[in-house]
Amino acid sequence: MTVKARKVKQLNIKLPVRELSILETFTEQAERTKTDVIREFIRALQVNT
Repeated sequence: MTVKARKVKQLNIKLPVRELSILETFTEQAERTKTDVIREFIRALQVNT
């Protein structure tokens, strides 16, 4: 059986302390990772091509 490797790239972002605090509070309350929350947000974006 052949398993395809998932292609992943890393993204580093700079956030104001307040925005990072909001993200951290949300992820702790939702018991989710920051990566998971950001990926979900990106997937929800509507892109016109």
